[in-house]
Amino acid sequence: MNRLFLGLLPCAVLALSACAPNQVMAVQPIDGVISGQCHTDKVRGAVGLAASGQTVERARVDSDSLKVRVVRGERQESGATSSGQVDPAQGAGQSGGEQLTIEHGPTNNITAIYCG
Repeated sequence: MNRLFLGLLPCAVLALSACAPNQVMAVQPIDGVISGQCHTDKVRGAVGLAASGQTVERARVDSDSLKVRVVRGERQESGATSSGQVDPAQGAGQSGGEQLTIEHGPTNNITAIYCG
């Protein structure tokens, strides 16, 4: 009886640990401080990714923005990529202000990132 119990114990522990929620680490800035002065040079690579909560928060922190606004964009194609081939948003700022604006398309992919 004890052998049966000892044999089932590791299986039970393993099964219960699989049900535990995944712990997501908080997003922290690399230098430890968010300046509040938005700049998009470090977040251009997020264009094309899904606009999930984690991606949006990571972009906010990496751009040094205090606020982030996610809006549905009118673009049919993605904005600037990490190579900077396309203007991210006509007339929008690449730096300045405390807010990062992220536009997403019909499939929830990020189409543009800009300050303001």
